[in-house]
Amino acid sequence: MSQFLIILAGTTMLYVFATTRIEGYIRAIAFQGLILALLVIIDVRAHSLPEFIFLLVETLVFKTVVIPLLLINIVRKSGVKREVEPYIPQFYSLLIASIVLGLGFVVAFWVSGSIETREPLYFGISIAIVVMNLILIVTRKKIVTHILGYIMMENGIFLLALSIANTMPFVINLGVFLDAFIAIFMFMMFLGQIQNAYDEDHIDALRNLKD
Repeated sequence: MSQFLIILAGTTMLYVFATTRIEGYIRAIAFQGLILALLVIIDVRAHSLPEFIFLLVETLVFKTVVIPLLLINIVRKSGVKREVEPYIPQFYSLLIASIVLGLGFVVAFWVSGSIETREPLYFGISIAIVVMNLILIVTRKKIVTHILGYIMMENGIFLLALSIANTMPFVINLGVFLDAFIAIFMFMMFLGQIQNAYDEDHIDALRNLKD
């Protein structure tokens, strides 16, 4: 069951690369949060009670509900609906993402015999998710897409933490989660200021910024 969920988490990134709708990205974030919550529930024996409660609240409440609702509210207020000007055409981006996901399975097979991990597939797919989000960030122009890619990358880091430790490194996970949450609020202010000043919502507007 856990392996199916991990593969499903990886394929959500293919959906992200296949769609141009910003709200589609947010739905993928919510779905990833639900998958992570289910993985935490399945892996309950690997965590102490305080860690389990924290992880369940973080994934099921914040990652699945609170953060997506905040993002949808921001996106609808800003009027940004689609990512229409990628640096790389969408077909080639999807092809690259598919290759990276395939390499994730190769990495999982490789670490199963050479590196001590509790769940090699966790490791391989989480690395693929992080790399795919890096590609998403550098090949898209919309500022909102960059922050969504950052949040999905944090989901990959969460999955990576599950793969390399018998128990979740609580403090590290809390720090990454807080970073992501703070980034959302910074994004809310930043995007509003950019649009008010330049009436643009992609990174080309940053070239107009001066001290």
